[in-house]
Amino acid sequence: MFKRTLLAAAALFMLGQGIAHAHHSFAAFFDPDKLVKLHGKVTDFRFTNPHGTIGLEVVGEDGKVQKWRAETNAPVVLMRRGWSRYSVKPGDIITIEGWASRDGKPYLRLRGAFDANGKAIGQPFGQADS
Repeated sequence: MFKRTLLAAAALFMLGQGIAHAHHSFAAFFDPDKLVKLHGKVTDFRFTNPHGTIGLEVVGEDGKVQKWRAETNAPVVLMRRGWSRYSVKPGDIITIEGWASRDGKPYLRLRGAFDANGKAIGQPFGQADS
C-alpha cells in the first residue's frame, strides 16, 4: 500500500512540474521598452486560460490589413480589472496598446484597451500581472 501511495504522489508531483514549467516569462517574449499602439477591428476575443487573446485587423499606412493578436491576462485577472467575456466582440473598433513581441511578429502583451469613443475597457495592466 505504501508503495502505491508513494508512486501516486511521485506521479502527481511530476505532472505538476510540467504544468508549472509551461507558463512563460513576460520578458522572454515581450520587450518592456517597446510599446505599440494599434487601432482596428476586433476579429475575436478569447476569454480563456492561461491567457486570453484579442484578434485585431489593423489597416497599415500602405492600406493593407495586418492581423494582430494581443495576449491578455487570465479571465480571473481580467474580471478583477472590470472585464467580462463580452467586453469586446467581433466587429468592435478599438484601440489597444501593449508591449511588442521580441521576435517582430504582429503580437503584443496587452497594457490597455479603449473603445471607439476612447473610453478605457477595464483597468490598465502592468507587465507584472499574470
